[in-house]
Amino acid sequence: MAEDTRPYADTRTYWDTRHADHDELASGAHLGLDRPGNEIFYAQRLGTLLSLIGDLSSPAAPLFVLDAGCGKGYFARALARCGHRVDAFDTSPAAIDHARAEGGGPRYAVAALDEWRSPWPYDIVVCVDVLFHVPDDHEWAAGLRNLASLVRVAGRLIVTDEDTADRTLRGDHVVHRPTAAYRAELEPLGLRHVLFRPYGFREDRVGFHVFTRTR
Repeated sequence: MAEDTRPYADTRTYWDTRHADHDELASGAHLGLDRPGNEIFYAQRLGTLLSLIGDLSSPAAPLFVLDAGCGKGYFARALARCGHRVDAFDTSPAAIDHARAEGGGPRYAVAALDEWRSPWPYDIVVCVDVLFHVPDDHEWAAGLRNLASLVRVAGRLIVTDEDTADRTLRGDHVVHRPTAAYRAELEPLGLRHVLFRPYGFREDRVGFHVFTRTR
């Protein structure tokens, strides 16, 4: 599928430009898909994500959910519609402006993965199709560790990447890292890898890695 190969000063500039240049689906998904294809891709990922979060929802005790790297807010709005209390952030001001204009319940902010702070821990932290778009290993690790710090005991961190044994580069903006690299960062922090659920969308090898905080 087509990837934008224009040179950019840094990852943040790339994504802010991409969000400004493309619609609310294409900017955060596959540029090579048409609108119907992206509708299917988003719906399929959302259904899988909801199955991993579970169907418990209570107005008196909502789940506290963080959508890290939320883009224009598709998943954040869907999670809020399901009764969860949702915080969401992204590095792209263009994406967050769009998300705020859409409304729908989440609270939005501009921040990087390693910058977000919260006065409370979250039941669920999700980070969909973001980490493998962070080419710098130190930035990737810092972001992943920060997300881990935001998960309460018995809560879940759900991130997406391939389930692979090898580091794989695809262009300037995609680095798929081994599952062992995620475990090496997260297990010392008290998060246990419990499952991998592939998207099952066409030729896409990416899926959801689910970690549970045990301590």
